[in-house]
Amino acid sequence: MELGLYTFVDNTINPETGSAISAKQRITNLLEEIELADEAGLDVFAIGEHHREEYVASSPATLLAAAAARTKNIKLSSAVTVLGSEDPVRVFQQFSTLDLLSDGRAEIMVGRGSFVESFPLFGYELSDYEELFEEKLELLLRLREEVNISWEGKHRPAIKNRGVYPRPVQDKIPIWRAVGGTPKSAYIAGALGIPMAIAIIGGYPKQFKQMVDVHKQGARDYDQEIQPVSINSHGFIAETGKEARDIAFPAFKLTMDKLGRERGWPPMSRPQFDASTTLEGANFVGSPQEIIDKIMYQYEIFNHDRFLMQMSVGTVTHSKMLRSIELFATKVAPVIRKEVGAGKAVSAH
Repeated sequence: MELGLYTFVDNTINPETGSAISAKQRITNLLEEIELADEAGLDVFAIGEHHREEYVASSPATLLAAAAARTKNIKLSSAVTVLGSEDPVRVFQQFSTLDLLSDGRAEIMVGRGSFVESFPLFGYELSDYEELFEEKLELLLRLREEVNISWEGKHRPAIKNRGVYPRPVQDKIPIWRAVGGTPKSAYIAGALGIPMAIAIIGGYPKQFKQMVDVHKQGARDYDQEIQPVSINSHGFIAETGKEARDIAFPAFKLTMDKLGRERGWPPMSRPQFDASTTLEGANFVGSPQEIIDKIMYQYEIFNHDRFLMQMSVGTVTHSKMLRSIELFATKVAPVIRKEVGAGKAVSAH
């Protein structure tokens, strides 16, 4: 199993200090986090595209390029690229360039996105939300296969026998499709023969088992190879479970309550948060042993190939974030690799 991290590069108020740091300092901290993840032996670091004040990640490829120059082994991915409001040609070019900079470590994780600010920002209609994504994913997959491309769709000007450069180091840059709880999306990913990342950030993970089954069914129905699955969830690690929950809860609450005011959710309570961190809950917040137990519990459900944790749900003190990454890499990862086997290769075509 591959193990890694993803972030939206949150830059919210730190509940511990009562203030936020500058965007420049947040990026400095981010690069230190990625360097540590690489040096400590984690497999993947991914950055999600957002166009809101509280995130510093409107251009993940730029941040990942900076990380490429400071790392040696870790795979560098988006999580996600909001493909419906992007130009697939530019996405391919940016990540091909990243692949060259990183000597073949680039990946793309595409999704519809959990926020919609990018659509009016770039002149797209929300009524075309789903159609935009599917059409642009089709083009992105074609770009990966063909140097010279001719293509015509509904939402983007046609391309007539144009070369798209540069080409990556890898024969095919891995393209993952991120999904929430929609079986149709899982089925399409399987039918297209691409790997799937399931975002499990609430509820009970066992309810998502059908997504893996539907992904496999889509592949079988369209004579595709069964592709890898990643589970992506929120989390934080400290020496003890109580310490992890005490550190993480104020940051989680600040972020989730803000979203709740926008979307009609009630405020998060500490008992609700603690319940979400139990073995059967969605959040991976706890001691190293609690995280090990939870990954193995979900592995029995999903038999997944990759697990990515979003540690920066809200803002915690940088030193505590680095310690959480260190614990994940040095205390959790070796046990999971021994139990599951590091040889469970991820081939994300």
